[in-house]
Amino acid sequence: MKLAGRNIQVVPIAIALVLLWILYRTVLWLRFHRKYKFPNLVPGVPLFGNMLQIPTDTAGRRLYLHKMARKYGEMFTLKVGSNYWIFMNSQRVANELLDKRGARYISRQNLPMPGDVASGGKRVVFMPYGNLWKWDRKLIHEIIGPGNRNVFAPLQDVESRTLLYDYLTEPDLWNQANARYASSLIMSMVFGRRTKMGDANVDRIIETNNEIMKMFEPGSSLIDSFPFLAYIPLPKAIQPWRWWGDSVFEQSKKNFSEEFEGLAARQQQGKNVTCFVSEFKRLGRDKVLDYESTVFLAGSLIEAGSDTTRVALNQLVAGAALFPDFVQRARQDLDNLCGADAQRLPVASDIASLPYIKAIGKEVLRWNISFPEIAHSLIEDDSFEGYNIPAGTNVIWNSWGVHMDASEYENPETFWPERFMNEDLDKPIKGHLAFGAGRRVCPGWVIASNSLHLLIARVLYCFDFHQVPGFPIPVGKPFEIGTEKPYEVRISVRSAAHAALIKADCAEAANF
Repeated sequence: MKLAGRNIQVVPIAIALVLLWILYRTVLWLRFHRKYKFPNLVPGVPLFGNMLQIPTDTAGRRLYLHKMARKYGEMFTLKVGSNYWIFMNSQRVANELLDKRGARYISRQNLPMPGDVASGGKRVVFMPYGNLWKWDRKLIHEIIGPGNRNVFAPLQDVESRTLLYDYLTEPDLWNQANARYASSLIMSMVFGRRTKMGDANVDRIIETNNEIMKMFEPGSSLIDSFPFLAYIPLPKAIQPWRWWGDSVFEQSKKNFSEEFEGLAARQQQGKNVTCFVSEFKRLGRDKVLDYESTVFLAGSLIEAGSDTTRVALNQLVAGAALFPDFVQRARQDLDNLCGADAQRLPVASDIASLPYIKAIGKEVLRWNISFPEIAHSLIEDDSFEGYNIPAGTNVIWNSWGVHMDASEYENPETFWPERFMNEDLDKPIKGHLAFGAGRRVCPGWVIASNSLHLLIARVLYCFDFHQVPGFPIPVGKPFEIGTEKPYEVRISVRSAAHAALIKADCAEAANF
């Protein structure tokens, strides 16, 4: 009886403590919202905010964000669990915040799932602003930045020749050929190894990268929506996110280590090539980082470089099939340089005389493209057009929505490179958001642009692209990021003379 009486006395105390906690949280909430004002906060539900409203598939999520942008304008805010995500829906706002105020928007929120559990804090793309990020970023810029654009030009040449040969000999496998080109180019640059279609380790890297990018989407993981859960010492059995994140981390480490050790073995055999890792070692940087950090630094470049190129190539194929007029215009310039009768392939030095090819490069990176965005995070409070934004807030551009917005681009669903024939033509990162923005812009954008321009010139010079009857190419709907063929297109060589040119000039590059 005495014990029962004590329990009865404890109940009011417990209720009082709960009420005090609720009062405390309410006071904090009121203070927070008096101090800060978010742009167009989308109505949600208590505790979860907008978490349950966001579609789980990539295409559905892009369309949802596009719908919110049309409703709320240039900026809106989603509350996902305890985190706030501000979406920028115009280039004007993105340029103002991420470029002009880049020093404030330079960080990443330390989301537990992609940053810690699945990456061990070692993927540079997810690192918050700090000394390690600055060191890694400086090193990447030193080795693959604009100053070394010519170092990797031979790789761009040989890989683009191989793609032409693949298109000629196996045109139905164009999607696999695009994936091979993208992965082989970046793998050659980072680890000094060319790859073939169906390379097992490349496929594994792409698979884990797809999983990683899913993790950075708003609401994809419970611990990212409610980060405090990551710090509660719960058994792994009741942390379902751990199984997913730990699996991705271990597989990533295995994939990257295999490439790192493969390069070391080739070097021991006297097969020395210039690549990111060999330069990394030559400069003695491997003495600064531990082994795990080193392999993740190099592996992160593979992940970042392969997807963008592959998706851009797929869009070139689709655009050429749907809008052949731009192909014909490009060919007029190409034929003037290289001959309509296939006298020679375009080379890198031709690009300076091919402004329309540069415009096509920008349009490829804009048109209907669905790159995964990675949010910036403020390192200090900021005020913008009447809004007060707290440090730590996720700020992200609505990439597909901006690129397909009629208020940003005239006739956005039309592949029309002429829109970029302006004073910014020779500034590859102007006019689109494919390479990111601000102080987190892709450090390899110069090399990536050069690769894309050369490839566009060669592909359009040599091949025709056709829609397949009964299989329309959808426009106005974002494609899922994945390895499967996104649509049906038929590729054919332009003429017998062009076929002979490819066989003569590209067979050696393809036979490795």
